[in-house]
Amino acid sequence: MKMLRKTIAGAAAVCLCAAAIPQMPAQAAESYLPLNRNKTDAVYSDKQGTAYASCNDVYYDAWNGAVGSYLAYDLSGVPQAQRKTINVAWYSGAWNNYDYTVLKESAGASLSAYKISVNAADGGSYPESGWKEVVSVKDYTAHSGQQVISFAGYNWVRIEVEGVQNGGTSVNLNVDIHDCSDGLVDSWMFYGDSITAGGMVTFSAGEGNFADLLHGLDARFYPAQENGGIGGIFSTDGKNNIDRWLKQFPGQYASIAYGTNDCWGDQTGADRYYENLVYMIRAIQAAGKTAVLPKIPYSLEKGISANIDRYNAKIDQIYKEFPDVIAGPDFYSYFKENPDGLSADGVHPNDKGYNAMRRLWAETALEAVYLKRGSEPPQKALRGDVNADGAVNIADAVLLTKYLGTEETALPDWNAADLNEDGMLHAADLTLLKQLILADSKAG
Repeated sequence: MKMLRKTIAGAAAVCLCAAAIPQMPAQAAESYLPLNRNKTDAVYSDKQGTAYASCNDVYYDAWNGAVGSYLAYDLSGVPQAQRKTINVAWYSGAWNNYDYTVLKESAGASLSAYKISVNAADGGSYPESGWKEVVSVKDYTAHSGQQVISFAGYNWVRIEVEGVQNGGTSVNLNVDIHDCSDGLVDSWMFYGDSITAGGMVTFSAGEGNFADLLHGLDARFYPAQENGGIGGIFSTDGKNNIDRWLKQFPGQYASIAYGTNDCWGDQTGADRYYENLVYMIRAIQAAGKTAVLPKIPYSLEKGISANIDRYNAKIDQIYKEFPDVIAGPDFYSYFKENPDGLSADGVHPNDKGYNAMRRLWAETALEAVYLKRGSEPPQKALRGDVNADGAVNIADAVLLTKYLGTEETALPDWNAADLNEDGMLHAADLTLLKQLILADSKAG
């Protein structure tokens, strides 16, 4: 595997019901890479000189664009069955914190506004007309993003730069286009503090990024990924921003790796830390996504080591209370056994430690998620059976009422509670559940 591969996307032990494990796409049976990977002869731009760098197999170079410029990809050479729905993932060359507004930082040279269009024209030469705008984004504050697009009947996709966050005119971009025609947006978001920001990079560092390493373990997989790390923040910051962040992340797996700053001097308190994690987990699940929770890394800093056991105990508690949460890597055990992976401050990993983090994420994801995807279609949840007891009755309505009112911390099967199938749980689902129970009682 190349040391400098192009990147994109996520976790150890897991307890997932069969209904939560998507079926592996048939076309991924042998090997999978982004649809535009190394298709450097099928990318077009008004800034053509570096267009190839937007989709080659490295991230250390990128397309050099400007406000008003575009990148267009000819996907006509990809079988139509593998591009009915696509995920356009972009990464700017501004490797600053994920969202500069959280700590009120100066903006980087990333996209603040862009639009995506599709075209049904034949491949082979850039079409000057026939473009249909399908995505328009304004006031964007993150350094990367993804957009899922219905692509059946189209051959071209184009992203246009309409604004840069720092008020400038120049931007550098890498773009990866993924097939998600089977309904699964196989993408990982790594929310967290500076340890996540430094370790879960999308550019190819060390032995490779997360997606590189996962692909090296099993060539059938190469998910999209985003690095949602922000240095210096706490679980409270994650709680305060998670709902907003989830609205701009279309993927399936969301990791929340906070805790080092929280337990440093016991600034947050273990009980409040637990409450913050629960809020974020419930937000992730209500959005129809899978929450992933790793252990807080071991540290030689006494202000952390004096408190970390109580905080990690809260994570163990969550593993028991939320069986659908994927247990991420045990970074506490790893760095306690391998303190040479920590930098001079005893808190942040060094290059060796960060490389190990990415490797552990890839190994964990393979075991916990990817190898559990069977060849048989997943078992469908019984509609309305919120408590997963095999029947739909008033007990399900009571449990869902408590869940929506935050009295309950978990649901055995939230998919069964999503009666209007919009990927979220709210009062409308409860109303539909009551109607279903009433109709069943009358029929009986």
